[in-house]
Amino acid sequence: MKKYVQNFVKYRFLLGELIKKGIALKYRRSYLGILWTLIEPLLTMIVLTVVFGTLFGNEDKTFPVYILSGRLLYSFFSISTKIAMKSIRTHSSMIKKVYVPKYMYPLSSVLTEYIIFLISLIVLVAVGAVLKVKPTIYLFGAIVPLVIIAVMAYGLGLILATLAVFFRDLEYIWSVALMLVMYTSAIFYKPAKIINAGYGWLLDINPLYSVVSNFRNSIFGAPLDQRALIISIAYSTVFLIVGTIMFAKKQDVFILYV
Repeated sequence: MKKYVQNFVKYRFLLGELIKKGIALKYRRSYLGILWTLIEPLLTMIVLTVVFGTLFGNEDKTFPVYILSGRLLYSFFSISTKIAMKSIRTHSSMIKKVYVPKYMYPLSSVLTEYIIFLISLIVLVAVGAVLKVKPTIYLFGAIVPLVIIAVMAYGLGLILATLAVFFRDLEYIWSVALMLVMYTSAIFYKPAKIINAGYGWLLDINPLYSVVSNFRNSIFGAPLDQRALIISIAYSTVFLIVGTIMFAKKQDVFILYV
């Protein structure tokens, strides 16, 4: 662990440069630039509110906040894991030329998206203020799911990055898996609907739902759900441990496959 920390400190400046590069490349040749980070979730929220709110007769005035909070978390989880999965092959030229701790690549990918995600939360604050969602002391609890989802995305990113080096088709499989994650995360419907239908177990096996649920609890003035908290911590811990072990064992042969 001491050697790991020393190595991280030694290359921490490179991590910063990779994050800067990631943000610059993401908005290269974009007229709106980082402003799109605020516009895109707002437009998505409007569309989903019209479809799943107005057309389905949902009269809850805070429903747009409900949708937006889930949509932002899913968007970060989806994009960060996708980019982390491709990170080793994306930086293959650098890997072949110079030594850099290879975990820096998936880590920088996740952190890049995490910074953009945190910026996009400005939209959630604005929409919440407009729709008069009053902040409470429980709002500070939102820090917990925000930290958990970052760890979860990084751990899962390590697993995907390792497997994607050897199995290129994983990108297509993960896209389908993310679709399943989205539809079982209760982003645009109330979880009671799926629970009452007898499919509540789908929410439990979905690693993202427990994080989304507690994030919403904090926003709408409720304490963190302890069961959901335990589930989300368990998932993030397992992903991080498994991902770290897999990545460490296979990283020396990456150069033979990228």
